[in-house]
Amino acid sequence: MKPIKSLEGKRVAIIGLGISQIDLVISLENSKEWDELWGINSAGAVFNLDRLFMMDPASRFLDTDDAGRQTDVMRKILPSLKIPIYTCELDERVPSAKLFPIDEVTNYAKCAYFNNTVAYAIGFAYWNKVKAIDLFGIDFSYSTDLHFAEAGRACVEFWLCKLIENGVEVGVSPRSTVLDSSVPLNERLYGYHRLPDPLVAVPHDGKWVVGTVSDVEGALQKDNLTIIQHEKPPEPYKG
Repeated sequence: MKPIKSLEGKRVAIIGLGISQIDLVISLENSKEWDELWGINSAGAVFNLDRLFMMDPASRFLDTDDAGRQTDVMRKILPSLKIPIYTCELDERVPSAKLFPIDEVTNYAKCAYFNNTVAYAIGFAYWNKVKAIDLFGIDFSYSTDLHFAEAGRACVEFWLCKLIENGVEVGVSPRSTVLDSSVPLNERLYGYHRLPDPLVAVPHDGKWVVGTVSDVEGALQKDNLTIIQHEKPPEPYKG
């Protein structure tokens, strides 16, 4: 398989199953646009996606109850989805399934660190040289439940850092713990957060503005910009 030429230089959103996917809905309602929307597993039942990533074999969903509450909805959508479904094994019951280009991606990235499906999706974006990527519903843990954390955050952050090093714009929902996006700005630089006037780092115009909150705000005001920060994003309705 060769990279998809039409993806080069494009803006992509990847949608997981966590609470922060609500920020995608809010973004779309406020006219935010992406060239493509990619989803993880049962996100394909909710969003109008261009590609779906399901790195478990289809048999996990079709032949067992191992996937828990995703099982029923995956059984409904897998036979009928018309978009590419990237996976580790073809199954005649899933006509749109395509083998993930594992050999091509690992050799291009010179790395084979994939311990969750989101990491594969980000690796796919890296291989296809997208311009920008935004993550929604990819949370791993929540401040409301300190005893729960889903495995895989380190792997996802590793791949995001590869994208950043390659000049790709990376955005993460402010409700997500990925890249400490849900941490208040004045607490993100360890050690400096203990100072009376903590240091902050804010990306601006292709570089990082680093300084105290007052210094950074002063620098940004020259361009008529301000730091907008929510100490804690509002929790969505959980039903």
